[in-house]
Amino acid sequence: MAPAGWTGPLSVCVLLLLTYGFAHAGKLLVVPMDGSHWFTMQSVVEKLILRGHEVVVVRPEVSWQLGRNLNCTVKTYSTSYSLEDQDRQFMAFANDQWKGQIQSIFSLLVSPYGGIFDLFFSHCKSLFKDKKLVEYLKETSFDAVFLDPFDTCGLIVAKYFSLPSVVFTRGIFCHYLEEGAQCPAPLSYVPRGLLGFSDAMTFKERVRNHIMHLEEHLFCHHFFKTALEVASEILQTPVTAYDLYSHTSIWLLRTDFVLDDPRPVMPNMVFTGGINCKQGKPLPMMFRVCLGKACGWLHLAGKEDSESVSHLPDEKEVLLDDRVCDCTCMCLYMCRCVCVQCPRPYIGDVLEGFL
Repeated sequence: MAPAGWTGPLSVCVLLLLTYGFAHAGKLLVVPMDGSHWFTMQSVVEKLILRGHEVVVVRPEVSWQLGRNLNCTVKTYSTSYSLEDQDRQFMAFANDQWKGQIQSIFSLLVSPYGGIFDLFFSHCKSLFKDKKLVEYLKETSFDAVFLDPFDTCGLIVAKYFSLPSVVFTRGIFCHYLEEGAQCPAPLSYVPRGLLGFSDAMTFKERVRNHIMHLEEHLFCHHFFKTALEVASEILQTPVTAYDLYSHTSIWLLRTDFVLDDPRPVMPNMVFTGGINCKQGKPLPMMFRVCLGKACGWLHLAGKEDSESVSHLPDEKEVLLDDRVCDCTCMCLYMCRCVCVQCPRPYIGDVLEGFL
């Protein structure tokens, strides 16, 4: 039998050895999209870098903001267009939208000045023409690809190198999310994203929802035509949109059922609503406690919250009443509150039943 003095340290050593594999950082390939799409993804990439993951961002040389000011490896590749060409195409598209009222998202995207989208879709061909970069990506053992699904280049890269893909998006205006994830979406109960209907549709709304679904099939095939041609050329086989989107391993959806109607979901759909919200400042470590007619400060500076909160009194009934509590300073009231009189409204800084 081992001495009693060795039992504790030996257990700790065994535990550390067993948990080493769970703490191992991974290698992540990031294929972002330019513009506002990158702003939403950038904060997540920065967090992954801070947590010790090895991140490699692949972007075209011509871009507005992609991959700048990141403390990670950034690989670039040349494109067949210049920044001036990209700006000109984008301004032509934007100015065209200001001339008249937008009837629908389809009229916005199927615009005679919609060459900006073909520009975005075509740059992936330049990536695979860079043989040195392709060889580097092939030799580097990445664990997954982190991508934006609107730019199909990330989907093409994941399929070409047979890597798991993690999609980061607010949603897809076409039907590829449901079909790619094999998620049921009955049209009589799940409204299409651009109609503004609820899950309790009238008969006319359900008919309109079915028509919208048919329009999506016609429109999306036309819209992604250039992207699918590029994908077929790179993968050396006819490719459909379903082939690309069904390869997705995890869908990180920047939404929540507070914003969207209830609908069926799949196990690989993870809802990250609010992930891009501005981080709030920590609450001040000073709380007001009112016990009957006695008021006092509870200062928690320098201590853990769980440890300090345990010092609160154990009275079962603590009444927060401004008539007997002459505390007028702005603070957060933390009380074990029970209504011992008639019910009354509470202000936002009163946490009832917090403890």
